[in-house]
Amino acid sequence: QVQLVESGGGLVQAGGSLRLSCTASGIIFSINAMGWYRQVPGKERELVATIISGGRTNYGDSVKGRFTISRDNAKNTVYLQMNSLKPEDTAVYYCNADLRTLGRISYVNYWGQGTQVTVSS
Repeated sequence: QVQLVESGGGLVQAGGSLRLSCTASGIIFSINAMGWYRQVPGKERELVATIISGGRTNYGDSVKGRFTISRDNAKNTVYLQMNSLKPEDTAVYYCNADLRTLGRISYVNYWGQGTQVTVSS
């Protein structure tokens, strides 16, 4: 059974930094894309950043230049370094991964349970 477990959320003042981590566990054969999305009540979930296995990254417009996504393939872990945080970054952040488990031929998309990030003004 695959699980994505996030950590690193919390409360921070505007201008501060946080680092989120997400580790995929289970009998995993390979991981293609990993990423972060966020959601606030009443709004749709939005892209924060993604990174594919080759290292190419993609960022949502609102976080470009402030957030950095990276991954450690050996640890099946993706990170999100968030700098210069703003109150509007407050949301539940969800980890996402496209991965293939041992014995399967197709990739399946998984979500973590979410971690709260709150930025105070």
